[in-house]
Amino acid sequence: MTAPPLIPRTPRVRSVLTVFSRMTNVLIAVCCVLFVIGPASGLNGIYGTGDAVVQAQTAYFERWGVIPRDLWSGSPRALLTPLTALFVHGSWLHLLGNVLFLYVFGGMTESRMGRLPFTVFYVVTGYLALMGYAASHAASGQTLVGASGAISGVLGAFLYLFPRARVTSLYPFLLFLPLRFPAWIVLLFWFVLQWLAAQRDPSTPGVAYLAHVVGFALGFLYAWVRYRPAPCPTRDAAAATGSVGTAGTAKQQATEGESQP
Repeated sequence: MTAPPLIPRTPRVRSVLTVFSRMTNVLIAVCCVLFVIGPASGLNGIYGTGDAVVQAQTAYFERWGVIPRDLWSGSPRALLTPLTALFVHGSWLHLLGNVLFLYVFGGMTESRMGRLPFTVFYVVTGYLALMGYAASHAASGQTLVGASGAISGVLGAFLYLFPRARVTSLYPFLLFLPLRFPAWIVLLFWFVLQWLAAQRDPSTPGVAYLAHVVGFALGFLYAWVRYRPAPCPTRDAAAATGSVGTAGTAKQQATEGESQP
């Protein structure tokens, strides 16, 4: 019996495999696909229109999102919701903001940690960040969804691993003048904003800023215990680039090293 002939990989197949060789890109793809086929995107006609789609969105978030008061009821299913909530997003803006942050800061962090350790780190940090928020709002019946806690953990780890990475931002209040700062300045500024926002009235709906704070702190502490900061590379040894929007910025670009390529 002769073996079947080998089918060579075309350049297009190789390029797709290269893209998804990073878990960062896989996580982004999973979040995007689940959002598009879900009711929040408005693209799946199976959920209907008008009131029907609103009801479908509510039921969808209650099924897959975290409801703090249910976590402490002893239900095994409720304890799994912090995992499923990591891949559920409430709107296009919510999704795009998260995946942009993950795309920019996730690649370099994953390269330092490794594919499997990064995946475990992402999931565990995201789970604990959502649990931390739920613990501080134990009586809340508001649904919590999104990967923000996990991505905040990535930002915290990035801050420790690559403190000298350059982050270029365009600030609207400065007529979009591009300014470059070390990552430690930008990320610490972002963390302070999240901390201040978390002090607001928790009874009002909105962003779960406390989950951001918990995730960021856990990510930084994990990287501090587990890794050493990356040595400063040469000026033209930039490892990755990307764009991301932040509070107060329209665009942001991160590169490893003292200057951009």
